Order: sequence, then structure tokens, then C-alpha cells
Amino acid sequence: MPKISDKEESVPCYFSSAELINYKYNRMDKQPPAEITVPRSDEALLAQCRIETFRAGGPGGQHQNKTETAVRIVHLATGISSVARDERSQLRNRHLAIIRLREKLEAHNKTPEPRLRTIIPKREKKRRLKHKRQRSQTKKLRKEPDPDLE
Repeated sequence: MPKISDKEESVPCYFSSAELINYKYNRMDKQPPAEITVPRSDEALLAQCRIETFRAGGPGGQHQNKTETAVRIVHLATGISSVARDERSQLRNRHLAIIRLREKLEAHNKTPEPRLRTIIPKREKKRRLKHKRQRSQTKKLRKEPDPDLE
């Protein structure tokens, strides 16, 4: 999500996350990210993507280090990528990467549920205020007395 200003990080937010996204995009005169249609077939999804193969490295020995079995799939429209380097076979890694990319795209489409505001009971508010008054009184007693009053 684009950042509007540095000051915005420290300002307390009283919006739900969905309202905040709409608020920020309305301020910037832009629309929130559009929903992406995820094709059901793997071939149609791969047509929208760039596939890269590379050497996986890491544990797995010489076979994993010398062959290009790791797969990275980048969705060109959104820039979302997924990597699979779990298996020794490039074909199985490609299948895993497609599954992971599909999950990420579906998560991208999902809008966050609005947060329900917690209502503090009256008795709890009274208890907190009472505690604050007691604490305030304790701190006042710590101060040195005014010389003018003596």
C-alpha cells in the first residue's frame, strides 16, 4: 500500500482497515487495487506470468546445486511472485509455485473484515478513573511543599 507521508505513521487511526484503505486512496485520488480474476486453468494463469528457473542451492547436495530445479513465477499484472525449491524435480517445483501463486492472488483479492470496536463497560471506566486519581494523589504527595505556604 503506498505511503502518503511520514507523519501518517504516528497518527492514531480510528478507521477499520477497509475504511482506511478507501480513505487513503480517496485522498490520493486513486482507486483501491482492483480485484484480479484468477483463471482456473494453470495454462491461462501461466500466460499472465513470467517463469524463471535457477539453481536452488542450500541443503540437498550436488544434484540441487548443479541443476536448475528451483522455479520463480512472477504475476506480471501485480508483481506478486512465488518461489518453489522444495523438490528435486523442476516440474514438481513449478506445480508448487503455481499453487502458492494462486493462494497469494486469492489473498490479494480478499478484503479485510472491518474491526469491531470494543465497548468498555461503565464500571471499568469508573475503576480506571479511580485508579488514576489515586495515582495522581500519590505523585502529588511526593513533591516538596511550596515554600510560600510555610
